[in-house]
Amino acid sequence: MTFARRHGDAGQAFPIYITVVGGLLFLAFAYFAVGQAAATRSDAQTAADASALAAALETRDQLADQWLLNILEPDSWQDIFDGTTPVASTCWRAEELAARNEASVECYPDGPLGYTVVARTDESVGETIVPGTESQHATESATAVIEARCSLELPGEDVDGEALPRLSCEGDEWNFNPDDLSDLPKPEDLFDVHLAD
Repeated sequence: MTFARRHGDAGQAFPIYITVVGGLLFLAFAYFAVGQAAATRSDAQTAADASALAAALETRDQLADQWLLNILEPDSWQDIFDGTTPVASTCWRAEELAARNEASVECYPDGPLGYTVVARTDESVGETIVPGTESQHATESATAVIEARCSLELPGEDVDGEALPRLSCEGDEWNFNPDDLSDLPKPEDLFDVHLAD
């Protein structure tokens, strides 16, 4: 009689066991789906960040080149540091970096010294237990800005009119001799490029 009761109890526990295991499997697949979505979103953010920085760095280099070309014309320096000197669009650089990160981008100048990029992953989230994820792509945005690191200090009145301004670049001082321009700051000395907060 006791044996029969124990066997009956075991039969009642089996459906509960199946329900618990099924629930745990469902949760595991749900967490997997969330993980896939998070990874795809991270890929999109990486592509957006890299693309925005690439466009801004290319613009920084163009501005630095403009400064070198106009080094003997100090009246043009401030326009270069303010970003108001015309330079070519560098969104092509953002598109190039996005392609390397398996994404496509829309790129927009954000003022004279910035770029905003919206990146969309080429790969979708993939098939999961959540319907529709196989056609869902992650989209993220990023903005990179260029900031001049230098301020101009005009020569005093008692200095020869041909003297060039001195640049103070966040602790680094640059004095220029028009007759010897061998030691000049690099683009990274003149401008800082970073992602906007």
